[in-house]
Amino acid sequence: MSGELVLVTGGSGFLGGHCILGLLKAGYRVRTTVRSAERQADVLAMLKAGGIEPGHSLSFAIADLMNDAGWPQAVVGCDYVLHVASPFPAGVPKHENELIIPAREGALRVLRAARDAGVKRVVLTSSFAAIGCGKMPSDGWPLTEESWTDPAGKVSAYVKSKTLAERAAWDFIAAEGGALELSVVNPVGIFGPVLGSDHSTSTEFVQRMMNGAMPGLPRLSFGVVDARDVADLHVRAMTSPVAKGERFLAVAGDFMTVREIAQTLKTRLGDAAARVSTRQLPDWLLRVVGPFNPEAAQLVTELGKVKNATSAKAVRMLGWKPRSREDALAATGESLIRLGLVKASK
Repeated sequence: MSGELVLVTGGSGFLGGHCILGLLKAGYRVRTTVRSAERQADVLAMLKAGGIEPGHSLSFAIADLMNDAGWPQAVVGCDYVLHVASPFPAGVPKHENELIIPAREGALRVLRAARDAGVKRVVLTSSFAAIGCGKMPSDGWPLTEESWTDPAGKVSAYVKSKTLAERAAWDFIAAEGGALELSVVNPVGIFGPVLGSDHSTSTEFVQRMMNGAMPGLPRLSFGVVDARDVADLHVRAMTSPVAKGERFLAVAGDFMTVREIAQTLKTRLGDAAARVSTRQLPDWLLRVVGPFNPEAAQLVTELGKVKNATSAKAVRMLGWKPRSREDALAATGESLIRLGLVKASK
């Protein structure tokens, strides 16, 4: 471990920042990719918020998922790669290829460069989206890593992008990966401490609730996991011999309804969560709004579905021990308050 060099793609992102923090604390040297030199300051600010001044243990490489330039230089000398970077917009893209092409082609660029540079193993950040979207109650909940989303089904562009990117990665390793090893982490909704104003879609969801921007809650459920624990699972998957060629779901306990998430925030954060609504929206309202609102339309097919998944494999094989769902949600809210990203309580 000591002194080994790990490339983290997308270091300016929410999960990328937590992966860098975890690696530096464990004694690794880290190189991270950013799309422009201007983002280096953002990464350093996030690490400082996380309690780390990296010094010479951190270096930067300029590379973009949509371009071959920079990737050979980014991976040179690296022992491992955590490929975390992938588009996840808050809104709905005009065309699904705006997400699919960067996710799939970006993964293949990273894998080719890693193979050519003699990297030992790549850990790819996939998603529960590649495992359990479009599934029905008869599909055997809680879902495990054996399940795959059907990208030809009624799923969003983001879901399709994650599924196709992961499939392409496994196909690449099987056909032309050479000695390169691959492991995959499939997180559910990632919460936990926000490190800066540029954070994730999941944490923005909590931010909107705390700012009173969600006066009503859709009848949806999804999994919760802390970013610190997802980062820890990446490092375990990176180094464990038994993780070669395996997928690992990252979820802290059973899935929660949006209403349960709201109630948790109110219980754990008290007056700071005064604007969080627990009012349930009727399904019919979203169905009426759907044809006129692309974001609402994406939710309609998931209304009322009782989902669940298990991380038993990661716990059994890698000794992974995630924080509770409640702690992850509380940490999200507390960090948003600390950074001034939510309105002052009434």
